[in-house]
Amino acid sequence: MPEQTSNAMGTTAPAIPAGLLPDAAYYAGLGLSSIHEKVLAGERLSPEDGLALYHCPDPVAVGALAHHVRTRLHGDAAFYVVNRQINYTNVCVNGCTFCAFRRDDDSQAGAFRLEKDDIMARLAAARKSVLRLDEMHMVGGCHPTLPLSWFEDILRSIHSSWPDLPLKAFTPVEIEHFSRLEGISTLEVLQRLKAAGLVMMPGGGAEIFDEDLRAQICPHKADATTWLRISGEAHSLGLKTNCTMLYGHLETLEHRIDHLCRLREQQDKSGGFTCFIPLPFLTENSRLKLPEERLGPQRGLDQLRTVAVSRLMLDNIPHIKAYWIMMPPKLAQTALWYGADDLDGTIVEEHIGHMAGSSAAQGMTIHELEQMIRQSGFRPVRRNAVFATVAQGEAH
Repeated sequence: MPEQTSNAMGTTAPAIPAGLLPDAAYYAGLGLSSIHEKVLAGERLSPEDGLALYHCPDPVAVGALAHHVRTRLHGDAAFYVVNRQINYTNVCVNGCTFCAFRRDDDSQAGAFRLEKDDIMARLAAARKSVLRLDEMHMVGGCHPTLPLSWFEDILRSIHSSWPDLPLKAFTPVEIEHFSRLEGISTLEVLQRLKAAGLVMMPGGGAEIFDEDLRAQICPHKADATTWLRISGEAHSLGLKTNCTMLYGHLETLEHRIDHLCRLREQQDKSGGFTCFIPLPFLTENSRLKLPEERLGPQRGLDQLRTVAVSRLMLDNIPHIKAYWIMMPPKLAQTALWYGADDLDGTIVEEHIGHMAGSSAAQGMTIHELEQMIRQSGFRPVRRNAVFATVAQGEAH
């Protein structure tokens, strides 16, 4: 029997068999002796350690360390959620150069804006399907005229119709936008949305925190300090949130590690990040053109390494997601062996990644998600928006 270890979630999980990790001599040969020792001891890695992991010539050795940590935390569990994603509009005041989703106004070709009845009808159809739902996930562009009251009304209507459905909506960027439109504080925005039924926030809009780089890729978006402050405010109200990093564009490895360390520092302060999602930049339909060396098949290996480094650096964030919309599903399966423990969910309909060039399906069935997990060698665990386990007999 493998040794049982207590994990960060307050339960026990089998420790990874020692034989699955290369031995200390091998890590010494890679120049990673101290990192190997820290990981085995459960000690925090430094920014320099993170860069060393990125520069390590053996990505499998890095992945093995990350897998050791994910196994210590979650055993053989791999999580998924039965969710319905709703992108309510792609009209946005932020002129991000990387975004293929955005339109300037409602009259521009390709622009859309859902009405309340559209949103309610989509959720009603999902609730009636065999999937049922354990999460509603709603995000969109920062529309110049939609008032906060419009969103409060939608949340209240959803909560009234389906009080057992956890509502996950609005990134810190959207919260900052509502604040500017209404002339109120971001904390008041969060308080009003929570009163309307919000329980969880997705983690989009973080992009890369380095301000010089943000000036190139998202100059009008909430800055890094604001994004982190709003996340902390949400945590202070008892709202759990996710967090993200958009990578694979103009950033350096130093930028990535700085981003991870800032998230880790915020988590030390406020403790409300539930899951980290590394989002690989999709190049196909973006106005942001990359140098040739950033393109090509090697991007898949970079994605696996980034999942692994994220798991190793973010020692205080419970979950790492391999988002199968942004990563090809087969790569997401592989990422479960590189530190990831969550695949997101059924989704049903998604526009942001697909308008950026994703070739993944629009949605998956429970059977498909569970098969992905089992075929990868893990045990599927159904969860809800806040990562509470949902037994099949309890599924909504």
